[in-house]
This record gives sequence, structure tokens and C-alpha cells, in this order.
Amino acid sequence: MHTQSGYRIIRYRWHIIIAATILFVLSALYGSRVIPQLSLARFEVKGSPSDLAAQALQQHFGVGHPNLLVLVTAKKGTVDDAPVRQAALQLVQELSQQAHVQEVTSYWQRAYAPALKSRDGRQALILAHVAGSVTAVRQQLSTLSPMLTRNNALIKTGVSGQDEVFRQVGAQSQRDFVLADAIAIPLVFLLLMIVFRSMLAALLTLMTSVFSIVVTLLVLRGLVQFTEVSTFALNLTMVLGLGIGVDYCLLVVSRFREEFGKTLDVQAAITITLETAGRTVLFSAVTVAVSLAALLLFPFFFLRSFAYAGIAVIGAGALAATIVLPAALAILKHRITPWGWWRICARKEGMGFWHSTAVMVMQRPLLIAVTVVGLLLLLGAPFLRIRFGAPDDRVLPPQASSRQVEEQLRQHFLAEEDDALRVVMTGISAAADTQAITDYAARLSLLEGVTQVDGPAGAYVQGRRAAPPGVWHQRFHNAAGAWLAVIPAQDRLEKDAFGLVREVRAVPAPFHTLVGGMPATFFDFQHELLAYIPLVAGVIVVVTFGLLFFMTGSLVLPLKAVVLNILSLSASFGALVWIFQEGHLSGWLQFTATGTMETSIPILMFCLAFGLSMDYEVFIMSRIREEYDSTGNNALAVARGLEKSASLVTTAAALLAIAFIAFSTSGITLMKMMGVGMTIAVLVDATIIRALLMPALMELMGNANWWPRKRQTHIHQTSNHSPH
Repeated sequence: MHTQSGYRIIRYRWHIIIAATILFVLSALYGSRVIPQLSLARFEVKGSPSDLAAQALQQHFGVGHPNLLVLVTAKKGTVDDAPVRQAALQLVQELSQQAHVQEVTSYWQRAYAPALKSRDGRQALILAHVAGSVTAVRQQLSTLSPMLTRNNALIKTGVSGQDEVFRQVGAQSQRDFVLADAIAIPLVFLLLMIVFRSMLAALLTLMTSVFSIVVTLLVLRGLVQFTEVSTFALNLTMVLGLGIGVDYCLLVVSRFREEFGKTLDVQAAITITLETAGRTVLFSAVTVAVSLAALLLFPFFFLRSFAYAGIAVIGAGALAATIVLPAALAILKHRITPWGWWRICARKEGMGFWHSTAVMVMQRPLLIAVTVVGLLLLLGAPFLRIRFGAPDDRVLPPQASSRQVEEQLRQHFLAEEDDALRVVMTGISAAADTQAITDYAARLSLLEGVTQVDGPAGAYVQGRRAAPPGVWHQRFHNAAGAWLAVIPAQDRLEKDAFGLVREVRAVPAPFHTLVGGMPATFFDFQHELLAYIPLVAGVIVVVTFGLLFFMTGSLVLPLKAVVLNILSLSASFGALVWIFQEGHLSGWLQFTATGTMETSIPILMFCLAFGLSMDYEVFIMSRIREEYDSTGNNALAVARGLEKSASLVTTAAALLAIAFIAFSTSGITLMKMMGVGMTIAVLVDATIIRALLMPALMELMGNANWWPRKRQTHIHQTSNHSPH
């Protein structure tokens, strides 16, 4: 089959190049338009208690979450001074007249609102709800935010709120995409020049990778017509396109030059390249794509977006490396090879660094295995201290305007009313059940970290009524029922917001209640996310186990690969907690540690790193199996296989690490976590795991590695020639 493929590629090489060029141009023209259509999700979990509470509030009371916040600072005096009050109320009136802006309230319109006024009296808040889809709201905020930002003789204002924060996160991620490209592309090209010693080979490899990125943008453009796609899909497209795409091209170009150096026959070189490196690329692409496809099991489009982008760019990269790239090689022929290539290819086997390393490791396999496993477990130990939490404005760089507003709130305000928990009670009579509602509100106000509870009967603090019901409190009840706003203190939000959600839900209620609000929304999001982990991890492990069995014919080697991947991931996860949760490198990496880890980052890293680890496993094991087929000697196969593949794997890892390092220059802490964590995972896997632990374990297991022997396994005989 590959012989025919090689023949067709050579015969139709110009047709392929012309078609690829047309596709590239169309993708660039239409695919680039997807960027403004990408969005950043809210964190609602459909059908969760917080989601049902939000629906009930909107349906029965016409109340939405206050997703827009304006901080008003008096230039002189306090916010109670008449000129400041007048200027603030004018701003309230202007905001109320804007389309889709609802429920505008402020400190100056309420008789009792201590949460809306700073401790020193110089600052106060305006809150509002902007209705609409997440995309529509954030588009409107791009207009509202500059309109509401003032700096005159009386007041200075700043805009924030959950949707404004994440609007700025989305805008920052798009700027980071351009910056990361500007950093990664020249560095990747430089390293390719060093590796290939040929500008033409380096340029061809880079162009093929860029081709896969641009085609992926076209795929995303099609997807946004049917579903939401996260802004972060753009960043993943870049890093995988430059990382995995370059790796695949490196594999194909290296094998072509090796075979062409032996025969000087283009057709033979391309045919053998497709039969070996081409098959490895396709097998690797399937393995990585399967790991990323597991993200589709999550009911959150934020994670699904990574699957869409990852599968598309890996698929495009694999097809480009096995169709477009060979066509270009058929045209360029010897011009792709550097001077002295044949002399280098002709060196004797068994004389290289990796062969010597493998022999050294296999002379002391138990000692090295125990030492490396101990080191990896030690590096992974900080992961035992992980604390999951919700992302907030501190994922943005310090100069972001919404973060500056939120920093002011943390420093100068007792509580944040926009982060209030909302306890909804429907199907009751607020008039008939007034005492029961009042007693319930009083009990909730006694919880640690609750500054105030607002409801139909007024405001409650520490179990007692602090303010009688006024005009403002009429919004808390109607014929459909009643609801309460449980306003948390700043320090409780900082230390244990999820604990407060659990405590509020645990307080005995006189009626059926639903607890919503932003802390509850994040709590339910995390709970749902964690509930899917066993299923997702199980699918990844089982499917990749099966794929490796199909490739090797062994039941032992896939099991070993899974164990090695878990050890590799433990080290990177431990480093992630030590660096980002505990903040040990916060100054050097320029981020703010919050003491918690956003839940989706380790999950995304697991899927991506597991797939990439299997990618390197395929690269190396395909060569080892090729040698074992030839010699039947396990130790010799390991040494020769590493000699022929390890240098390629370490180069591929270095190229991928460059892409992830560029990713880590992001101003968004979440992306920085991904970049640093994946850089560590890739480098640890390609060096410590593959160069030391893998040969040590294979030596300890001896010929048992290949049980059941592949020639006795019918399913495996369909792919008797190993990839690469």
C-alpha cells in the first residue's frame, strides 16, 4: 500500500503542491476570521443546583447575576459628599439607559449597603447585570468599559466584574498568540537549521507546520458555526502546530535523507520513508488524538475546544507530513541534504552516545530504576498538597484594568456583594412564611465569613436584623416565592469559598432551596469536572494500551508505557503545585500565586502530556521492535533502538519545548501554567524516562517484554513491519 502511495505522490507531486498551496491561501483568508468569533466560557454546569438557582432567579424574579461592577473613587473627601454623590448618580443614570443593562444599583441608592462602601469611605460601587449570551455580553462590555471609565476633578472610576475580567482574559490570550508566534517561529527555525544543517530543509519543515496551523483555523471557523469554541483553542493550535507538526516533519525528513543517502533513488527513499517514518507519524497522530478526544467526554465547551483544536492540528500535521512533505521532497531531491551527509550516515552502529548510555543503564538496571523512580516520586510529592480553587482576576497581568479594580476591592472593602450566594425558595408564600424565612436568614448570617444576609425582611448581621426592609428589599420576594443574598467576607472568599458553599447548603432550611451565585457556580463546576476524571483517564489508558499492543504485539510493553507516563506526569504535576500554587517562582515567572490550582489545568495537562508521552514511546519502541524483529536479542534491540531514535526524540522534545516555552510567556497565569507544566513534562519524559528508566525496565524484564511473542499474535501480523 505504501509502495503505491509513494509512487502516486511522486507522480502527482506538482498537483499535490498546487492543491496544498490553494488550500493554504483559502485557509489563511477565511480561517483567520475565526479569531473574533472565539469566546471564553462562563462556568455554568447545566442542571446543577447553581444553574437551577440562576434559572429560577431569572424566571421568577427577573434577577440576573451582577456581572458588571464600577468602582467609584472620590478624588477629595468621601463618597458621601454631595458633588461626588451627584457625579456617581449621573453615572448610574447613564448606565441604566444602555441596551441590555438591567438591575442597576449602587451604594448611593440603598439605605443600608456596607458591602458597597470601602472601609475608609473614599470608594463605593455600582453594580449591574448585562443580559445576553457570553459572547454578546463581552462584546457589549468592550463598549461599556471605556464609556464608564472616568477620571475628572471629582471622581475616578474603574470597571470590573466576572464577564469584564474574562473579556480581558480573552483579549490578552489573542495578543499572547501573536507574541508566542513571534518568539517560537524564529527559535524553531534556528534549531532546525542546526539539526538539518540545511536552510532549505529547515524552511520546508517550518512551512509544513505553519500549513497545519492555518488549516486548523479553517476547521475552527467551520466549528464556530455550530458550537462555541474557546479563545484558548488558538493558543493550543499554535503550540501543537509548531511542536508536534515540526516533530512529524523532522521524522519524515530525517528518514528520507537517510534512505536517499543510501540509494540516491528518490522513489525508493520516499517509499521506505512512508513505510517506516510515515507509518509512525500516522500511528503517533492517532495516539495523541485519542488522548485529546477524551476531552470531548466533558460537558464543558472550554475543554472540548482543546479537543477540537488539538485533533484538527494533529490530523492536519500528520497528513501534511505524509502527503504534502513527501511531494516537496520528491521535487527537491538531493537539494534537501547537507554536505557530508553520506559520510555521517555511514558511521558504524554501536559507537554513539545513546548506544553507550543504554549499555551503561542495562549494566545496572535495578539501581538506576529504583533511583529514577524515587526521584520522580520525590518531585511529584508536592502534588499531594494540591488545593483546587476558582480562577479570578489574578490570572491577568497586574496592569490589566479589571485586575487593578479587584485589587482595590480586596484591600479596601469588607465584602463583595457581586460574589454573594443566592438562596432561592420557590413555591412558597413570602407573606405567610415570613417568620420561617426570617429565622432562616438569621441562621445563615451566623456562619463564619458571612458579613450580611439580605432578604424580604431586611438585612441580617450576626443573627440579628441590622436594617429593616426598604424599597431595595422588595426584589427579594413576590408571588412565586423568595430569595436571600448571602454576602461573604473578602477573607472567607480568599481562604475557603467552596467551604462556605458547603456550609450554606448544609444549614437546615424550612423549604426546598437552591443555592447559586458565583462561588456556588465554581463549586459545581469543579465537582462536575472531578466526577468525569475516572471515566476520561480510563478511556485514555485503555485505548492507548490497545493501540500500543497493536503496534508491538506485547501486553507487557503497553503496561510499562502507562506506568512510565504516570511517573512522568507525577513529576510535572508536583512541579506545577510547587511553582504555581505555592508561588516559589512567582517573581521569576511573573505571576501571582493564589494558594489554589484551577481544576481544569491538571486535567488538560494529563490528556495532552499522556498523548505526547505515548508519541515518544511510539518513536522509540518502533525502532526497538524493528531491531528485535531482526536480532531476537532484547538487550541489543534496546541499545540499537535507542541509538537510532533517541537523538531524534530529544530533538523533537527540544522543538516542542520551545513551543511550550513560548506558550509560557503568556500574560495569563493559566496559560503560563500550561506552558511551564508541559515543558517540564516533555523534557522529563524525553530524557529521564526514555533514556534511563525505559531501558532499565526493559533489561529487567528481558524477553518477557515481548509476551505474548508477536509472531504468535495474529492481530499483530497485519503490521509486521514496524513503524519508523
